[in-house]
Formats: sequence, C-alpha cells, structure tokens
Amino acid sequence: MTRVEPLEAITAATRALLASAARLGDADMRAPSLLPGWTRGHVLTHVARNADGGTRLLTWARTGVEEREYPSMEARAAEIEDGAGRPAAVLVADVRDSAERWAEAYEAMPDDAWERVVQWTSGARRPAARATDSRLTEVLTHHVDLDAGFGPADWPEDYVARMLPNIVAAYARRDGAPRLRVRATDTGAAHGTDTGAAHGDGDIVVSGPAPSLLAWLMGRTDGRDLTGAEGVELPFLY
Repeated sequence: MTRVEPLEAITAATRALLASAARLGDADMRAPSLLPGWTRGHVLTHVARNADGGTRLLTWARTGVEEREYPSMEARAAEIEDGAGRPAAVLVADVRDSAERWAEAYEAMPDDAWERVVQWTSGARRPAARATDSRLTEVLTHHVDLDAGFGPADWPEDYVARMLPNIVAAYARRDGAPRLRVRATDTGAAHGTDTGAAHGDGDIVVSGPAPSLLAWLMGRTDGRDLTGAEGVELPFLY
C-alpha cells in the first residue's frame, strides 16, 4: 500500500508556513525568494494553486470523475504569474483557504480511494496517496524558499529521514548524475546512488547534517556547510 501522509503533519507544516507569511508586508512579498525569478508572492501563489490542484486529484480519486490537476503547465505558470502581485493579506488568505479545501478533500477520501490511480499534469500516473507526500513536500520545501526565517534545519526529523534516501534514489535513476555517497553526521545514515554490489573509488562522498544534505540535493543550498560538496554539479531534481 502506498503511504498516506497524516493530515496532522501536513496541517502543522501549513500552519508554520502561514505564520511566517503573516509576518510579511506588501513590500516583502515583492522581494525575491530563494527561487530564481520568483518573488515571495510567486512562492505563496504556487503553494495555493498546488493545494487546488491536489484537491482536484483527490476528488477525481474519490468520485471517479476525471479532474485534472491543472489544465496545462502553461496555465499553471500563468496562474502563478497573475497571482504573485496581490497584497500580502490576500496571498496569505489564499494559502489558508486553499489548504482548508485540500484538507476537506483529504478527509472525504474513503480508504479504498487512496490506491486509485490519477494523472498529474506531468503525465505521471500514480496512486492518489502520492498527493499527500507531494503536498507535504511542497509546503515544507517552499517554506524554505520563502526566505522568511525557516530553514532546512527546521524540517521535521522524520520528514528528512524519509526524503533523503528517496532523493538519493532519484539521482541513481538520472542519466549523467554523479555517483554519490552521502553520510549524515547527525544521524549516522548513509545512502548511495551506486545500485551495484560495491561502491568504488569513483564515488563522491559528501557528509554533513541530514537536513543540509537534503537541502543541497534538492538544489536549495550550495553545500558550503557540507564536506565534499565543493565542485560537485548536480542536475536539478525538484
């Protein structure tokens, strides 16, 4: 069975994001986020529209009536651009209200609906349960991108522990990605992209705290707080 992330974890992450966003004024929303070319207003609009897209996927799984996540990637980008310049209070309300709609859709899901396959805008077809870990990842990652005092060290430990091997595995499936061995100095966890029987001298070993490793692998930091990351070029995954 595909894991269904607890609604309580997603709600807690959303509340923390909203608390950070509520401290920002209109001028703050026009300032750059950590994502190239996006302001904080872009980030919050994206988080809100992601909730609406996820609500449509869950409704599709529950009812059997197809509801696309977004009409197209172009429509998704246009919605984010159109909404980015709104006043701070409107942006925060949009994130809150869309998250409440998503939570209502989650609570309406019968147990057997979580394994029903729906299609994301990318074309990927997955069980609807994947919309829950996707939503949690969106909220926690983009909270960091907001650049409002919440950093990778603030991510929940269980989230980092689950995500780190998943991201390393994603690199293992990526053509042209470097052969990595990452070692978490705070937890002792070690993961590698070499799926063979042995790890050889060609592996690049990078070590540091688990949240810092995850942030680096997700393209959110330059890895300067890690050992062995200098000069390593990573393809963007998320």
